[in-house]
Amino acid sequence: MARPVESQAHVVVCDDDGDIRDTLAEYLEGHGYAVTPAEAGPALRAIVDSREVHAVILDVGLPGEDGLSLARYLSDRSGIGIIMLTGAGETVDRIVGLEMGADDYLAKPVDLRELLARLKAVLRRLEGRGKGDAAATAMAAAVVPFGRCSFDIAAHKLVGPDGEEIAITAMEFSLLKVFAEHAGRVLNRDQLLELAHDRGWDPYDRSIDIRISRLRKKIETDPTKPEAIRTVRGVGYVFARS
Repeated sequence: MARPVESQAHVVVCDDDGDIRDTLAEYLEGHGYAVTPAEAGPALRAIVDSREVHAVILDVGLPGEDGLSLARYLSDRSGIGIIMLTGAGETVDRIVGLEMGADDYLAKPVDLRELLARLKAVLRRLEGRGKGDAAATAMAAAVVPFGRCSFDIAAHKLVGPDGEEIAITAMEFSLLKVFAEHAGRVLNRDQLLELAHDRGWDPYDRSIDIRISRLRKKIETDPTKPEAIRTVRGVGYVFARS
């Protein structure tokens, strides 16, 4: 999938509330995005199957197939950013959404400026942007072994031992890239989020642990005994490059 300039991205707003769909679409279109509305799962699937989609703003509480199931469907397609909309205080939905592959979440009622900022952050991660020194620039062309997998930074791909591509979210790509560029260095949650250009997250939010747990399930031979991304108790995580 081609990586869009943020304001040229195609965004789908999937919510069964017509007023919310219209409000979000109008606001994002006013900031230069191409927006397609979808009222539920069937419409969303039809759009994704027929057009290039860069990000989906996805309500959890959809009729029929819910947003959590749709997030799993979308996360199987690398390159689509997912921002989930949840009811205020629905912590369980947020955690499950992250486990299903969402890149970010917002509680309703949505603050439009915050939504725009989070959308931009997701798209930046999808573009693989980031400043760095010469070593980091050289790393961008590398294929890095992560456990049983290979991580191709330039191609934005995680490849399994059988040669098949494993779908990863935008945030998972950013975390793998950060670990690859800082192999052997212990990074705390705050540093991981800062280096991944995810300043919208609270560094004390345990969601970073959920994301790393998801990564371990993809890259580790035994996720319960991680060898690639190791936990340093009381500090953070370290990538032990083989």
